[in-house]
Amino acid sequence: MNESISREQAQQLFEEHFDYIFRIALVMTRSRVLADDMTQEVFIRLFRKYHLYQTDKPIRPWLARIAVNLIRGYYRKRKWQVLLGRLPEQDAEHPADHAVLQKESSRMLWTAVSQLSLKQREVIVLHYYAGLSLVEAAEVLHIAPGTCKSRLHAGLCKLRKCHKLREFIMDEEEPDKNQSGSIERVIKEGRS
Repeated sequence: MNESISREQAQQLFEEHFDYIFRIALVMTRSRVLADDMTQEVFIRLFRKYHLYQTDKPIRPWLARIAVNLIRGYYRKRKWQVLLGRLPEQDAEHPADHAVLQKESSRMLWTAVSQLSLKQREVIVLHYYAGLSLVEAAEVLHIAPGTCKSRLHAGLCKLRKCHKLREFIMDEEEPDKNQSGSIERVIKEGRS
């Protein structure tokens, strides 16, 4: 456990990890404005709670956990606002896939990913996009590794069934090539 964080350490952490957290938030929220707000809040919480961080562990999974928890909390609050009839105005900007991903295959993929359930999307984003292992993703999400694997599997199965995405991937690859890893390959290419 740490005592506190210096101004220089805070600045360095912000500069090193801002893009990483922003991209996770952008893919999960599908809104640049909301992703920016969530990213700022992640770093505010990081600075306030830095004394709880265990320096013997990598910081990115800890930051990802903060981001996921913030986004989950936002959506929980939003559900109540909808039920109570007090829904804030939505920003009218382009989906996150247009802002983050440039290649057509990546845009199609992340459009398909954004249609998955939040639970499946979280695992796919943390594992393929943020580069966390399944064990680290499970820790971030506070779920068992088996549950993490099952959500990943279910999400990948849904992506494989996506007709437009499947057609696009098959057009890019040789016809006689094995298609079992195509979705995973496109996901990995899209995060770079």
